[in-house]
Amino acid sequence: MSTFAGTLAGLAGAPSLVRAASLRGFYEVRDFGARGDGKTIDSGAINKAIEAAARGGGGTVVVSPGDYKCFSIRLKDNITLMLSAGATIIAANPDVDGAHYDLPEGIFEEQLASHGQSHYRNSLIYGIGLSNIAIVGTGRIHGLGLDRENPEPRWHGIPGWVSPKDQGLDPQTARLKDPEERRYEGRAGKSIGLKECHNVVLRDFSILQGGHFSVYALGCSNMTIDGLMIDTDRDGIDIDCCRDVRVSNCIVNAPKDDAIVLKSSGALNRSVVCEEVSVVNCKTSGYLLGTMLDGTYVPSPYVSPDKLGVLGRIKLGTDSVGGFRNILISDCICENSRGLQLGAIDGGVLEDVTFSNISLRNPVNHPFFLRLSVRNRAPVGAGVAQVRRVRFSDINVSGALGAFPCGIVGVEDGIIEDVSIGNVHIVNSGGGSAEDAARVPPERRNSSLEPSFMGVLPAHGLYVRHARNITVRNSSFEVTAPDARPALYFDDVTGAKVSSLSVPGQAVKSVNSRDIQVS
Repeated sequence: MSTFAGTLAGLAGAPSLVRAASLRGFYEVRDFGARGDGKTIDSGAINKAIEAAARGGGGTVVVSPGDYKCFSIRLKDNITLMLSAGATIIAANPDVDGAHYDLPEGIFEEQLASHGQSHYRNSLIYGIGLSNIAIVGTGRIHGLGLDRENPEPRWHGIPGWVSPKDQGLDPQTARLKDPEERRYEGRAGKSIGLKECHNVVLRDFSILQGGHFSVYALGCSNMTIDGLMIDTDRDGIDIDCCRDVRVSNCIVNAPKDDAIVLKSSGALNRSVVCEEVSVVNCKTSGYLLGTMLDGTYVPSPYVSPDKLGVLGRIKLGTDSVGGFRNILISDCICENSRGLQLGAIDGGVLEDVTFSNISLRNPVNHPFFLRLSVRNRAPVGAGVAQVRRVRFSDINVSGALGAFPCGIVGVEDGIIEDVSIGNVHIVNSGGGSAEDAARVPPERRNSSLEPSFMGVLPAHGLYVRHARNITVRNSSFEVTAPDARPALYFDDVTGAKVSSLSVPGQAVKSVNSRDIQVS
């Protein structure tokens, strides 16, 4: 078979593609009954090939060119799934294709994360508790039959919530009392779902319309995600409670949700730090679904619930039960999307995080925003989060909107500490009025990470509140129209050093603050 021979030659020439898995044998899915005609349900045949490879101690399952309509594909230890050029795995639709996806696992007394974050068997391709697995090749996953919504968390912070135990029910029975949970039984919301897996490689394939989550990794370690192209209308890549993860050379277009996001949720029913993660040389955007992959880059008309437009950003901290440690986001381009967003809102500690060498073009909101709040979608007694040692360096922003400066905002009993801003250069539209300069933004102690509720801020460059030890150096905040606001505004800040700052008009204003040094 010439196609299979070509695939073998490609693998032999690039053995690093499948370093995570054994190369003892190759298993062509058509040899196990797959048709690849876009009509037949081929997941049964693909799973037979995977099982045969697993019985042999591991190997490479080759999906040759064709369109393979599938329900759940179950990875196993020491398996590489090779998506050949011209091969597309299409997510089947349970409403019309006569079958269903595997039912969810991981049913706990209290679900601190959403349905999609908590369960992984209900994915197009999934692995749970596996080692040495890979999905590689230049083929495609098309999540045509996947859901883009799912039930929300069920936890003590929801008014009227009663635990299964207090209802006299087991967690599964209590879960299925919810009509929304029942409605999603047998359906899937993820293209790839990986839970507590070790030694993972995802490389070179593309995902179109990936469901609620295109790639979701929960509690995984030693994971490489390289060279993916994802064009979707919800989340692109989610790294949750993981350790030693490298995301590189990926292009993610996600107009209606986050492109690349790190989390530390309660989905494992325990507190786990997300740590030792790097996101390097990636691009994110918020263009119309499908127009990144076809090269037309059409602006998306999507307007988010806060009326600010598209998302498509890099974010850290949607959930922060365990916290974050040693995170690097570097050498990335963010275009026509929201700005960088990070913080801790569910307890936990965020520390030693660096954003460097970032280019943002036409962000629809704040170029970067660091937040600490006390939402605490976490076990009872989580307390107030801690945020410290965060660095922003060598960041260039053009086309920013004057209403949205950068921000560092904690709460009165949750002080953000030790933030360094260096070689940051931002050009925004300005236009702030004297009334804007006099505003006192509202406090919202239990807010989510999104700062939209604060409205127009009284600075055009950087607004800081409830913080300690802030350094701003060798930076510029320019405006293209006159702006009555100061460039920097410090409110309840103890210790700040500002040096080599290039700004129009008033440089710094401080209230309720001390030890502010400007040179």
